Amino acid sequence: MSASEKARAKAEQAVGKAAQAAGHATGNEKLIAKGRAAQAAGKARESKESLKDTGQC
Repeated sequence: MSASEKARAKAEQAVGKAAQAAGHATGNEKLIAKGRAAQAAGKARESKESLKDTGQC
């Protein structure tokens, strides 16, 4: 996994986690959903890059 893509995936997950927490704190369902979506996108990016590293892609 390239270092920049790994960092991007982790950052996306962190932003999503923060957004989700803020949504829970304020009771904002849209923000919770956006946070979950950002976390999922980060995890998907991380999985894609891991597959590239193993040569299965």
